[in-house]
Amino acid sequence: KPKPALTLSPASSHPGGRLELFPARCKNRSASAPHDTSTIHYEKFWLYRHCSSVQQGDRQAQKAGQLFSGLLAMNVVFLGSAFVSSMIFNHVAITLADVWILLSILKVLCLCWIIYYLLGTSRQPHAVLYRDSHAGPMWIRGSVLLFGIFSILLNTFHIGYSAVLIQCKSRVEIVFPSIEILFICTQAFFLWHHSKDCIQVQHNFTRCGLMLTIATNLLLWLLSVTNDTIHMEIESQLREVEQRFAGNETVSCTCPNTTICKVFQKGYILLYPFNTEFCLVCCSVLYVMWKNVGRRISHHHVPHIKHKFKLQGVVFGPLLGVIAVIIGICVFMMYQIQATSSVPDRQVFVMFYSYYVVLLPLMSMGAVVGTIIHALEKKELDTVKNPTRSLDVILLMGAALGQIGMSYFSIVALVATDPRELLNSLILSYSVLLILQTITQNVFIIDGLHRQPLVEETKGEQIHEACDQRRMSMLELGQEIRRASLSYIHSYSHLSWKRRALREISFFLVLCNIILWVIPTFGAHPVFENGLEKSFYGYSTWFAIVNFGLPLGVFYRMHSVGGLLEVYVTA
Repeated sequence: KPKPALTLSPASSHPGGRLELFPARCKNRSASAPHDTSTIHYEKFWLYRHCSSVQQGDRQAQKAGQLFSGLLAMNVVFLGSAFVSSMIFNHVAITLADVWILLSILKVLCLCWIIYYLLGTSRQPHAVLYRDSHAGPMWIRGSVLLFGIFSILLNTFHIGYSAVLIQCKSRVEIVFPSIEILFICTQAFFLWHHSKDCIQVQHNFTRCGLMLTIATNLLLWLLSVTNDTIHMEIESQLREVEQRFAGNETVSCTCPNTTICKVFQKGYILLYPFNTEFCLVCCSVLYVMWKNVGRRISHHHVPHIKHKFKLQGVVFGPLLGVIAVIIGICVFMMYQIQATSSVPDRQVFVMFYSYYVVLLPLMSMGAVVGTIIHALEKKELDTVKNPTRSLDVILLMGAALGQIGMSYFSIVALVATDPRELLNSLILSYSVLLILQTITQNVFIIDGLHRQPLVEETKGEQIHEACDQRRMSMLELGQEIRRASLSYIHSYSHLSWKRRALREISFFLVLCNIILWVIPTFGAHPVFENGLEKSFYGYSTWFAIVNFGLPLGVFYRMHSVGGLLEVYVTA
């Protein structure tokens, strides 16, 4: 038999830029093989496009698995949302116990999958060949641990409160928080140890398990937000209905006058916001894990440096931030004392909004100065694919919509009424400044997250690590020496004041966002209690607006703290 002809592919048609020889029988069957073996046929690389389908099949399988798991999560979320909405609008047909039963079933399924992942999937050979260094940073895992501990305390208080009133409480009110404690502990352990995994086995099953866990956390967050807003509604309308229901004995399940019952009740209400934050943080970490399923990370994308949080070289940022936190705590306490009285004083709203009108411009100025410093540094942008950073940007932009939306509604209401009155002018200034502060802070954080970190290692250490990770030609080696030299010179001479300024600004904004997270989280809701927007839009409409914007605003402040810490440690 004559030997098959060899076809020479041009270098321009091959991704690697090399000349390739391959048998002509791999070509289309209708094309006849040339009889002259010395003839060179310049044509498109048919083999690469048609015979090499493994990589293309992997991409199709990955997209199909992501699509199927996403559809699973979407259906679970819609089903749970229908249950929660039915409970709110028709609490006779669908009760809170029915919603708890559905969520308990979902949590048990998630527990089974997490345990299987810990004991089965992750222990298989070649299961975790790559780990995403950007996923699950210390501040995220610390948030999961912190909010998880408070959520466990919350459910403990819930169990104790239900046990004291066992004669009028359902058994479900004890079973549900017990399963919740087990779910929180298992999920926190799972995220702490496996948040960086890029799992390479059982792709579809792992994606479905992660999406089911995300959907369960979203439903738990929805239930927590709903209960919290209903609690706000009861508190705000309590003064109007307390006379109407005076002497009414229909409420049979009330807390007796015992210390232990009061402690359980107050602890349950006080710790409620931590559960909402725990659910959202877990969703963000689980989403990054879902994106990393089957992901292969090339070695030269592994970062050379592990940055650590240090307070070295910062003075003014912590000092100004601590002052802002102390004043904010004092304002918050005075507001809580006055606003919860039978007749809230108008001056307490003036004091509250005055604090914001002073603080928000300082934060905006700091963010603008930080953005300018980022532009002056002229550091290269980090263009490497990073699911964690992409999710951070999406969450920052999405959560900011809550505060921006409420602010614009307030602006329209105040301009249409009487903006010249003192309190109205303060609320109007607060709304405008809040929009500006949110936008400038987002620009500063996103710009900082996309900048490559400054290198603090010596030239020899950098070159040695680079040579160990990949083979380099003499030209590449010279480029590495030049880049390391420039980084060394810039780090310790020209850019020192810029680095200090970025750290001062980042730390100041971290402390400011913490106090702006604490104030609405623990009960200060002047946007609902001042009565101005509520009288303009009506109670139901404004309550729906606040119900949408306030939880997103709380999450935005908490998530901004994480982004600012990333900017701080990489400055």
